[in-house]
Amino acid sequence: MGEPVIELRNVWKAFGSIPVLRGVSLSVERGETLTILGRSGVGKSVLLKLMIGLLKPDGGAVFFEGRDIVPLSERALLPLRQRMGMLFQGSALFDSLTVADNVAYGLRVQNGLPEGEIALRVAHSLALVGLAGMERRYPSQLSGGMKKRVALARALAIEPAILLYDEPTTGLDPTTAGCITQLIRELQGRLGVTSIVVTHDLESAFGVSDRLALLWEGQIVVMGPPHALRISQDQRVKDFLAGNCSDTAEPSPPVFVTRAHER
Repeated sequence: MGEPVIELRNVWKAFGSIPVLRGVSLSVERGETLTILGRSGVGKSVLLKLMIGLLKPDGGAVFFEGRDIVPLSERALLPLRQRMGMLFQGSALFDSLTVADNVAYGLRVQNGLPEGEIALRVAHSLALVGLAGMERRYPSQLSGGMKKRVALARALAIEPAILLYDEPTTGLDPTTAGCITQLIRELQGRLGVTSIVVTHDLESAFGVSDRLALLWEGQIVVMGPPHALRISQDQRVKDFLAGNCSDTAEPSPPVFVTRAHER
């Protein structure tokens, strides 16, 4: 197994007196889709922000391709962030900009490409998400699912090595959520990008993931391929998969299933 693209080692994070992450360790392999599961408010989005340096941990280390990014300044982080595309939970489109200008935003801010090259990348990215020819529309003219696709096209336009998805199916009807799930999987296969998804949507998670990790009370309690969660005897995993609201499960040691155990 090669060096992980992203690795968290014993990461701690609190906001004031409220602990969110308590010694989280996980790694993301090149070319895989890793999904971080957990209930709302457990710190899944905090993990994403730590991975791209928007937040600093209170303890531990965050590695990107073997380099600890925690001590880096904002200026030093910029080249790394330019290799990461992010789909935000609410899509985060600019209402006053056309679809084309929304997709081109990162290219103009980060890359300084000529407008002709930007137009080509915008058209290609929209075609990848099934929205060819939508350049002149505005967000107000789009459905929720189409807005997610535009936001994904914006992330793809910078040709990232890593795609980060923050609750990609939240707020969508089941059919549209299924289409977004299928699109995430297709893009990973076609482009070979490393993908990290955070969600509480079980159907989407099992549909897109090579591996899953369950975040529970600030810790990763199980990590492995989908079948490892399905057969887990950890009560916390069972409760989460069953949708139980009880928090009375007895703590168990975390379980990590490596690629070698998948076969």
